[in-house]
Amino acid sequence: MLHLVRPFLSFLPEVQTANRKVMLREKAIYTAICLFIFLVCSQLPLYGIHSTTGADPFYWMRAILASRRRTVMELGMTPIITSGMVIQLLQVSKLIKVDNNVREDRKLL
Repeated sequence: MLHLVRPFLSFLPEVQTANRKVMLREKAIYTAICLFIFLVCSQLPLYGIHSTTGADPFYWMRAILASRRRTVMELGMTPIITSGMVIQLLQVSKLIKVDNNVREDRKLL
């Protein structure tokens, strides 16, 4: 199934390996910055959306996908988390065969 993606690989960006070892302090700083951005976006409301008092059909899904109703995070996090969960489920259910020791398989995944 991963071979269906092969024709589109030329259009996708590829992340190169690091030239140096990234220190723990630098990783912690970047993690703190990303966490701060996440917290700000999860509180920033979307303007132009009228609030309704009706039931929210996606209430439980919002708890799982770490999004809040009518915020910027609802637009950004849901597709990323959903796609990651789908890929992991396909790999665990053996619909996608991935050997992490083979560079070509990792690249396709």
